[in-house]
Amino acid sequence: MGLKLLLITNDPTLAAFAVQQGVDRVFVDLEVLGKHERQGHRDTLISSHSLADAAKVRSALGGGELLVRLNPVHPGSEAEIDGAIAAGADLVMLPMFKTLAEVERVAHRIAGRCRFVPLVETPAALDLVPALTRTKGVDELYLGLNDLHMGLGRDFMFELLIDGTVERFADACRSAGTPFGFGGVARVDEGLVSGRLVLSEHARLGSSSVILSRTFHRSSQNLEDALANVDFGKEIARLREAERALSRRAPTEIDADRRALEKAVATVRDKIRAGAQR
Repeated sequence: MGLKLLLITNDPTLAAFAVQQGVDRVFVDLEVLGKHERQGHRDTLISSHSLADAAKVRSALGGGELLVRLNPVHPGSEAEIDGAIAAGADLVMLPMFKTLAEVERVAHRIAGRCRFVPLVETPAALDLVPALTRTKGVDELYLGLNDLHMGLGRDFMFELLIDGTVERFADACRSAGTPFGFGGVARVDEGLVSGRLVLSEHARLGSSSVILSRTFHRSSQNLEDALANVDFGKEIARLREAERALSRRAPTEIDADRRALEKAVATVRDKIRAGAQR
């Protein structure tokens, strides 16, 4: 079973097309609470999706899965969870939690009606990973590199791939038999760190899912954009071929890819630091 590929969109026609081309999960993003304060000054995606969007996407998807990212726990969480499930969510994701009680509250409300994926993206949540793998109602875990790298005081989100953070997370998940994913991936030969090098870590660590980054589809918002910006089927096929090749590597090749990743990440990190000092 290969990596599950996730695409963030609220456009039903783009969602259906993406699934036809090999995307496994469509990701409708309700998260807005606190996000502008955390990320508004950065070049990051802040969505404006709704439960109505989720229902429309679900109707269009066919065989693909629908993942709905909730807002962080707040007074309206129970209604939001119920709304996501009513809209047809196969999975719901909880962002920006800091306590086990928040996760247990959401799991209790879900009550087995869909799968639950806590999004580990705060330093406090990172410390909870072993406990999360034992928490009733938690089906998968996902490591969010963007908010987490800021919370940990890193300069570049992919530093977490080389400083042991992702490795420790993956080890804890694998030991417990909990499926996990992390970060985003660009096209095979594009990105600040190439898609292939990022995929090499997913293969090495045993990840089961990854989000297709904006660079993968050139920030397409609808099917017309996607058709103009990218040969989606071709790029998915290239990614899958890279994934298969990476799964066949010899130990020496795995080590070489790891060293190449460390070098690529360090190069970007150093450029960011140099720019900040000007």
